[in-house]
Amino acid sequence: MDVEIDYTLAFMAGILGSGHCVGMCGSLVSACFVRMGEAGKGAVPAMAYHGSRVAIYVLVGFVAAALGLALVSTGIVGKVQGILQIVAGLIVILLGLDILGLLPRRLPLIGIPMAVFGKYYFAAVSKGPVRGAAMAGLMNGLMPCALTLAVAVKASAAPQVWQGGLLMLAFGLGTLPSMLFVSFVLGRLGAQARGWLLKAAALVVIALGVATLMQGLRFFWVMKNLANW
Repeated sequence: MDVEIDYTLAFMAGILGSGHCVGMCGSLVSACFVRMGEAGKGAVPAMAYHGSRVAIYVLVGFVAAALGLALVSTGIVGKVQGILQIVAGLIVILLGLDILGLLPRRLPLIGIPMAVFGKYYFAAVSKGPVRGAAMAGLMNGLMPCALTLAVAVKASAAPQVWQGGLLMLAFGLGTLPSMLFVSFVLGRLGAQARGWLLKAAALVVIALGVATLMQGLRFFWVMKNLANW
């Protein structure tokens, strides 16, 4: 599968995960700006919030890709890269199944513990409409989220560090419409509609995982034949 299609799938996962974003983060975003009052109105605080949130996604993509490349650079490049893509694909598929509720046990998520998150998230509001919004957005980007984690795992198999960041950027941009217009459009969706959107996003995540798995298997097979492993 071409890299461009991976970006498209990541963007679609963000778009289709809009209902999940609204359900999980919409009330937080609304509460953040309500607490800021008149000072929190306008485009600048919103840009600060969502700009920093998406920036965290990009940073996570860079770090994930860098860690993946560090493994690849251990010497047996082709073999390690193929194995990394296979493992990443399997994990992404599992995360997609977890979102759908098809696993016997929920998978642990990586992120800020919710008790800690709540305390410091609303404390950031007192830092001003721009600085406070940016700080809250940074924390929002670190919230435990299966969709975000799935795309980050995919980013770990990126052939270049910048491509890992770009993959997470595509995902972050996909989440922007719902997060920016949460009070006007998707915020009016019921729980059932949000659930269907989340299921659609999970299917896209699984497709991304399957594509990564197949890429890894093909790459591993080619390198195995070339190197006579």
